[in-house]
Amino acid sequence: FGSSPTQVLHRPLLAPTTMAPRVKYQKHNVYNTKSNKRRFLRTPGGRLVLHHVKKRGSTPKCGDCGLKLWGITPSRPYAARRLKKSQRTVNRTYGGSRCHACTRNRILRAFLVEEQKIVKQVLLEKQRAAKKEAKAQKKGGKK
Repeated sequence: FGSSPTQVLHRPLLAPTTMAPRVKYQKHNVYNTKSNKRRFLRTPGGRLVLHHVKKRGSTPKCGDCGLKLWGITPSRPYAARRLKKSQRTVNRTYGGSRCHACTRNRILRAFLVEEQKIVKQVLLEKQRAAKKEAKAQKKGGKK
């Protein structure tokens, strides 16, 4: 449309608004809640019906860092119980519970803790041997 006043006055009228389609709720809950989402669907016979939309499932998160776990099907808790084991977990230690990086860190930390225990044990053995030698020398020196 141009900027002249006569053109502004003669705008084409908008099409009259149509009423919202009257559809029957299949279930008794008529409130717009999170669990009562629905969408219109036209049947092959031409009727307009409401279909209830289920909530979307979320992907499980890593228990340590909170990242989404790859290779696990997102699903609602009840549906997750009925999934195959291959869809619920990953074939790895802590699979389905921790991500790959956190699993690596846990294994590494456990290994280092064990190494530290071994080093501690070796140091104790050396100290005991040194004490025994010191006692043996004191006894030998007195005679």
